[in-house]
Amino acid sequence: MKPHGKEEEPAQASSPPKKGMTVVLALVTLIAAFGSSFQYGYNVSVINSPASFMKVFYNETYEKRYGEYLDDDLERILWSLTVSFFPLGGFFGSLMVGPMVNRCGRKGTLLINNVFSIIPAILMGCSKVAKTFEVIIVCRIIIGICAGLSSNVVPMYLGEMSPKHLRGAVGVVPQLFITIGILAAQILGMRMILGSTEGWPVLLGLTGVPAALQLLLLPLFPESPRYLLIQKGDEEGARAALKRLRGRDEVEDEMEEMREEDLAEKAEGRMSLLTLFTYRGLRWQLISIIVMMMGQQLSGVNAVYYYADQIYAKAGVEENDVQFVTAGTGAVNVVMTLLAVFIVEALGRRVLLLAGFGICCVACAVLTVALNLKDIAGMPYLSIACVISYVIGHAIGASPIPSVMIIEMFLQSSRPAAFMVGGSVHWLSNFTVGLVFPFMEQGLGAFCFLIFCGICLVTVIYIYFIVPETKNKTFMEINQIMAKRNGTEEEANKEELKDFTAVSVPYSKKVEGERNCAL
Repeated sequence: MKPHGKEEEPAQASSPPKKGMTVVLALVTLIAAFGSSFQYGYNVSVINSPASFMKVFYNETYEKRYGEYLDDDLERILWSLTVSFFPLGGFFGSLMVGPMVNRCGRKGTLLINNVFSIIPAILMGCSKVAKTFEVIIVCRIIIGICAGLSSNVVPMYLGEMSPKHLRGAVGVVPQLFITIGILAAQILGMRMILGSTEGWPVLLGLTGVPAALQLLLLPLFPESPRYLLIQKGDEEGARAALKRLRGRDEVEDEMEEMREEDLAEKAEGRMSLLTLFTYRGLRWQLISIIVMMMGQQLSGVNAVYYYADQIYAKAGVEENDVQFVTAGTGAVNVVMTLLAVFIVEALGRRVLLLAGFGICCVACAVLTVALNLKDIAGMPYLSIACVISYVIGHAIGASPIPSVMIIEMFLQSSRPAAFMVGGSVHWLSNFTVGLVFPFMEQGLGAFCFLIFCGICLVTVIYIYFIVPETKNKTFMEINQIMAKRNGTEEEANKEELKDFTAVSVPYSKKVEGERNCAL
């Protein structure tokens, strides 16, 4: 860590020329995001279009067994379980992140995670032939575990492999593939493709294809260099991985930065979930990820999608055309998230968070007015514009940036536990909105969007006053910024000086001696 007030000068003096995206880094990003993040988005949306056909299957199966059809309450319960078991599985998957990434590594966890996708994909694809709807419900929770793991491990894996000037852009790619997965499910779920009586089992089973491709291709690429050096102590393996990822042999600057983080971890120790909640030095980082993850989901993104079809219908869109408009909204989501990939390094994380939540806040407020005045000419079209504006706001900031911030605000020792917390809050909030929104909409009508407006506003205020800009900073520089906020900077500097004397100098002499021997 650099002396207080002079942190920028050494960074500028020693910074190497910035390198562009290499082929290896681009390929591993695409394979990790397509094989894992794409599935998350796909399974969020896959059962929406064929819902009516699946309910008919549930009824027919029940009637063949018991000689009577499902009553309305039991059908509602079964379908509610089919929908809500996915985010519940995501919560369980988030709790598995820390133990798995520490024991199996980032890449190893992603490879193991494919089991939670391929097996349920086969079972769901065969469910109609086997005449069992129970297997679909059980497989939804298993596929949710896959999503819970991937939504946390992929950003961690890619963030640890990326150079600091590309970390934001690469960190947004998983969210981009989530939106592509949602759009793919919307398109494939159309009536003329697979959203039909015969096609829905194939639609559910396709989720195993990206997992199978990842299982075949990901072993060809390196593990996270930070994991290899800091947690496994494999310096040569870390150096080799960095050389492949950067496409050059000069990687000592990044190796030195990782060694500094290693020293900080030795002083800090491996963070458990309990330690993370009680450690003063990470107080504001922890509060920040909880606020951002709660804001991300409790801002009503899933509710807006849920209500979108009704808004489009009120605007005069024909029932058969709603699926095309919904797919168009999904396409806007993809395009704006793609835009975030290119602007996150130019504008910074903080600006996109403020702009994203701010746009969502205004869109929810105007949507409330438009829905309550829907009989006035032009108001239904204003409602559609509000939905699209909301999607744009979420796509550029609220959806992709919080995961990037978790990577950057925590060091290697505390990052797995931080992702467990962030992921758990994400999935529990997701589950809560899905469970509570129908009752909110029934009781409050269009005014329920004022609640989402308020949550967005509170999140904007918190980010403005608390969350720092992390663009183009090393993990250690960000750690020093947060140490000031936590009031632990002086303690951190004393601990670092003691560590440097006890560990860093002997370590450097050892490396120098080995190099001299080699010469």
